[in-house]
Amino acid sequence: MSVSAVGEQTNILKMEGENMAEKVLLVDDEEDFLEIMSERLTSREMVVTTSTSASQAIEDIGKDMYDAVILDLQMPGMDGLEALKQMKEKRPELQIILLSGHGTMEKGVEAIKLGAMDFLEKPADLEVISEKIKRAKEKKMLIVDEMNQEKVVDMLRRYGV
Repeated sequence: MSVSAVGEQTNILKMEGENMAEKVLLVDDEEDFLEIMSERLTSREMVVTTSTSASQAIEDIGKDMYDAVILDLQMPGMDGLEALKQMKEKRPELQIILLSGHGTMEKGVEAIKLGAMDFLEKPADLEVISEKIKRAKEKKMLIVDEMNQEKVVDMLRRYGV
């Protein structure tokens, strides 16, 4: 095998490995929290992007695909519930886990009704968050598969193929 073929094969394996890792967007106005959580999730071989504002996060989900969004409930400007609504409108398949240091049962129920996958109180256990992210990826993949199947069925109906 030539050197260039080995290089190409290595690149393909790298890309496949990258596709296996959970891709997470962390959104919180507390930069220390973002840094610590990002390091911890990265050490668990997750690909992590961070954002300090809800509006930036909404922009980010328009540019890139994520398996899960960990979203703080209370942030200056736009709060987590409003961000959740806008994210679900833009990407219905997106799995969003809300975090709050000041969680209330009412806010948690409202978040779930708006489409959040889960609602956790800070400080959330890293094992719990990691498991929820893995489940979020699985759930998102199922939703995307269903959406793709619906598109295929629709195309078959329209074009009679």
